[in-house]
Amino acid sequence: MKKLFFTLFLLITTLSVFPQVNTNRVMVIGRNAMYFEDYVVAIQYFNQVISSKPHLAEPYYFRAMAKFMLEDFKGAEEDADKCLDRNPYYTAAYQLRGAARQNQENFEMAATDYQRSLEFFPEDRLTLINMAIVNIEMKEYDTAEKFFEALIRRYPDYTPAYLTRAQLYLEMNDTTQAMSDYNIAIEKDPYTAHSFAARGLLYLQKSEYNKALADLDEAIRLDPYFTGNYINRGLIKYHLNDLRGAMADYDRVIDTDKDNLIARFNRGLLRAQVADNNRAIQDFNKVIELEPNNEMAYLNRAMLNAEIGDNINAIKDLDVVLEKHPDFFTGYYMRSEMKRQLNDLRSAEQDYNIARNEEAKAKKRATTDVKLKYEDNNKETRESTDNDLDKFNLLVVADKESTEKKKSKYQSESRGRVQDMNVRVAMEPIFVLTYYDKGFEINRPVYFSESLDKANHILNLNWKLKAVNNEAPLNEFQVQTHFRSIDNYSMLMDNKPDNANLFFGRAIDFMLVQDFESALTDIDRAIELNDKFLHSYFVKAVILSKQLELNPAQYTESDASKEAPTGVTTIDPLTGLQQKTKLKVQEISTKSLRNDAILRLYERVLALDPDFIFAYYNMAQIFSEEKDYRAAIDAYSSAIKIEPQFAEAYFNRAIARMSIGDTANGIDDLRKAGELGIVESYSIIKRMQ
Repeated sequence: MKKLFFTLFLLITTLSVFPQVNTNRVMVIGRNAMYFEDYVVAIQYFNQVISSKPHLAEPYYFRAMAKFMLEDFKGAEEDADKCLDRNPYYTAAYQLRGAARQNQENFEMAATDYQRSLEFFPEDRLTLINMAIVNIEMKEYDTAEKFFEALIRRYPDYTPAYLTRAQLYLEMNDTTQAMSDYNIAIEKDPYTAHSFAARGLLYLQKSEYNKALADLDEAIRLDPYFTGNYINRGLIKYHLNDLRGAMADYDRVIDTDKDNLIARFNRGLLRAQVADNNRAIQDFNKVIELEPNNEMAYLNRAMLNAEIGDNINAIKDLDVVLEKHPDFFTGYYMRSEMKRQLNDLRSAEQDYNIARNEEAKAKKRATTDVKLKYEDNNKETRESTDNDLDKFNLLVVADKESTEKKKSKYQSESRGRVQDMNVRVAMEPIFVLTYYDKGFEINRPVYFSESLDKANHILNLNWKLKAVNNEAPLNEFQVQTHFRSIDNYSMLMDNKPDNANLFFGRAIDFMLVQDFESALTDIDRAIELNDKFLHSYFVKAVILSKQLELNPAQYTESDASKEAPTGVTTIDPLTGLQQKTKLKVQEISTKSLRNDAILRLYERVLALDPDFIFAYYNMAQIFSEEKDYRAAIDAYSSAIKIEPQFAEAYFNRAIARMSIGDTANGIDDLRKAGELGIVESYSIIKRMQ
């Protein structure tokens, strides 16, 4: 904490030494901080701009976005208000405010904002689906259905629309229509695990266990890394009386994520059912360690302690439960019996009387039968958010949030048993041309490019240009250095206005400080002056990709020039069998209409230098984003053919191959990637074997 405070203090102090704030440059730095997910720091920069020029709308919008990413939804809404007060035509602010309001469950106002956005862009895909979802939240099912109809009519191949509409039908208890939409989604995109997982849970709800198992098997084949699928497959196997198989699925989850609460809880219940009481207690011990307020775990552990004759600890656990739930009469009956066995008859009678009184108040109760053994035969399930103590011994269905392990992405291990790390499976990033890189804890191969080597000699830049996929964020000193370099290039251009190299060098500086618009202007001029300079085309492609990465919703189908905030996602199917799940606000989509233009730029690079491996690699990344995995595999293979030590290409090709079910060759690629220094490979290999 002290270190963070010092960093922020240094930042503020550094800014204060410039009494005349260059608001354009400070905005660029703030957006640079956003790009690297330094949201708190970004807010400090936007504050500087707001203080200097409070009449501007843009800094309020970006500060709102930073607050939104920090889950300060109220603060985001307030800043969006201020943005719109200054510019009521700032469409992105309506979308962002709608998302902020929806997170606060202010659904009517969110709908108003989305409707306002649709007035500007009536066919915007994200806004249409957001409007549908917010109407589901408000139980306005007919209205939601109309938005889905408009969305599907305009985008008939947009599978999230069918998945989300299926959730609408489930809310309406229309399982037939929901199943139809899941079938359409799978028909249109048979490579998305999410669709199979959703349909599998619907089959589970309909008690069609063999079909449910087939879908979960396919979901796991397509996405073997999402633990929720294993947890829910365990539920299905449980219903099929395959307790060993269910246990194996929970074991697999816990082997890779020892702190997975749902897997621990469910395995504890299964162990209890097979009378493996001591090990069941161990699982509930872990659950309570990780979640000390989990009354369900305390109640189950109390039952198990009673089973093994440890009434003292059983009573302690019941004390915790009854303190928080003083009307839970079943717990008093349990504790009374345990005290009676300990010969504490007076206290046992007191608990018994309390139980009878509380039972009389709870007329909805149907029975007073207290079972001290695990004899559940109906095999129902509960959602992780369902805290009804009467469901204490029901297996828990998994959703995305409950199974996702939240670790700091800045924590890393590179030595020891690296295969035991629970890594997030994601493709290695694209390669860029830059002066800075962060380096790796484990050395990776260095790739030589003859054309890049020649360019460094010809261009005579201030620093050596290199191709890396682990670029380092600029510190304040470096940012100021590149602003000075920009000024120097500008002065040189006064005397040499037709020098392509100068425009290229300044474009690199602009790109490094995240001023992408200026960078594009300069790189276009460099291309205009020298259309044979392949690195200009490559840099332009990277800049366009960076724009999308920085603010993916900036480019919509409606208007590729307008910026847009996060919208609302489709509903995760792994949210329980009753379909009472809160609908979530989605992360911004990474797809863009600019992908085709970016691909053409890379093709131009390869026409000028067929051996420029980084162009093949970056093209493959785009293919993967579009789920054209076979094209991605071909592009990675072309890069590997030229550079057989291309670690990142092996790693990404592995993921692409496993995405189409080619697990064996995918694991082979992972082995090569691990050999070449990508340590995360070994964690994935362990999970796949």
